[in-house]
Amino acid sequence: MPTDEKEKTTSRENSQQTETKDARPQQEETPDKATRQEQKKQQKREKRENKKPRRRIFPIWLRIIVVLLLSAIALASGLIVGYGVIGDGNPMEALEWETWQHIIDIVVKER
Repeated sequence: MPTDEKEKTTSRENSQQTETKDARPQQEETPDKATRQEQKKQQKREKRENKKPRRRIFPIWLRIIVVLLLSAIALASGLIVGYGVIGDGNPMEALEWETWQHIIDIVVKER
């Protein structure tokens, strides 16, 4: 019986040793991995150096102005269509201040 206990303890110790070996992460990098990383860094560096500077044909400030103008045109055309076609009024009256003053007075009229 004593030999069985020794075998059990040695087998337990062996299994614990293999578990601890497997549980340890590999801290050392392989030489292939290190060289691959250096090659990637070198390729990125070369790509950055060979890249042509980007020249914008349509500058950002001009894009903002164009978007604002297109928005104003869309608003005006929506007012004209809504007031003239849907509302059966004169389409050009939608752009007059008196028309909007009248609408504001109706909405916010004194009680």
